[in-house]
Amino acid sequence: MIVKIVPRIDAVAAEAWDACANPDAATYNPFLSHAFLDTLEKAGTVGSGTGWAPHHLVLERPDGMIVGVMPLYAKSHSQGEYVFDHAWAEALHRAGGQYYPKLQGAVPFTPVPGRRFLARPGPMQAETEALLAEAAIAVADRIGASSVHVTFLTEGEWVRLGTRGFLQRTGQQFHWRNEGYGTFDDFLGTLSSRKRKAIRKERAEAQAAVEILSVTGGEITEAHWDAVFAFYMDTGSRKWGRPYLNRRFFSLLGEAMAERCLLVLARRAGRLVAGALNLIGGDCLYGRYWGALEPHPSLHFELCYYQAIDYAIAHKLARVEAGAQGEHKLARGYLPETTYSLHWLADPRLEAAVARYLAEERGEVAEINALLSAHGPFKRGL
Repeated sequence: MIVKIVPRIDAVAAEAWDACANPDAATYNPFLSHAFLDTLEKAGTVGSGTGWAPHHLVLERPDGMIVGVMPLYAKSHSQGEYVFDHAWAEALHRAGGQYYPKLQGAVPFTPVPGRRFLARPGPMQAETEALLAEAAIAVADRIGASSVHVTFLTEGEWVRLGTRGFLQRTGQQFHWRNEGYGTFDDFLGTLSSRKRKAIRKERAEAQAAVEILSVTGGEITEAHWDAVFAFYMDTGSRKWGRPYLNRRFFSLLGEAMAERCLLVLARRAGRLVAGALNLIGGDCLYGRYWGALEPHPSLHFELCYYQAIDYAIAHKLARVEAGAQGEHKLARGYLPETTYSLHWLADPRLEAAVARYLAEERGEVAEINALLSAHGPFKRGL
């Protein structure tokens, strides 16, 4: 096998990358696609001057066939990751060490769970995963990186590769599961009476204030992207201080993946005043960015959660993933799900301290998820 470090994803043929990243259309993950990762690079949101330097791994057989790939970045900071290691960086700095650069196996700015060691299906898949993991550690050693972090990977990868020198970490998100519902009312029928009434009230409030429309594929225009960017900037500036994406990213996303984009927009008096961007996967609707230029009661819940559920039911998608954090999603039918990450640390002192911390944290995450699930909005026995 030959391992290559690729400084730009467009150096890899899209067909070869996607054969490893998304071999099954039924479980297609748009964030792992060549088109999405290439859009981030072409827009300049990752690359020179951003603190995200691509070091993608490509594993080839001697005959040149690509059998595995991995999105990998050398980082000079810990922003845009959603699995927080700032305390680790500070601890190593206080001990006289250097935490940056580090290597990050992830989709930038996107806490979407999915495969990270992208091995082509076949009898060598497990071996390919292991080779990619070993290669990531070798690259870290080669460039003098303090660590390798692989975030929001699948539970299977987490289990299989957690014995290869990586520390295991868990986290929490809230996802909605489609139990074969025919309509939104079928879903509501599974909730307790109090939660059902609260959701109906929220939907009525939002729909009375604005006109709601969904736009996808060729229907999406540059005017729509102008509005989405304005919404994104409003939320990003308040929550993060400096939003990660630029206006060019949204236009390029529309050019490359319009059929995978779903915009849920709110219009009042002929003007778009709020909206949410979703990406459509093979079995999942992924909620991403939301924003509003006017305050309206319950509009966030309607555009981001309830409209997403409506779409998933109508298109028979298995689930809706609405991004990081948010225990408020629980009351709206989104239940806690465990997320997974792996961490390799070169400094043995830091590794020992982090290992002790993660052992406690995993127990706390499991306990909290079980407690929240037990107090979900569904009728007892469902």
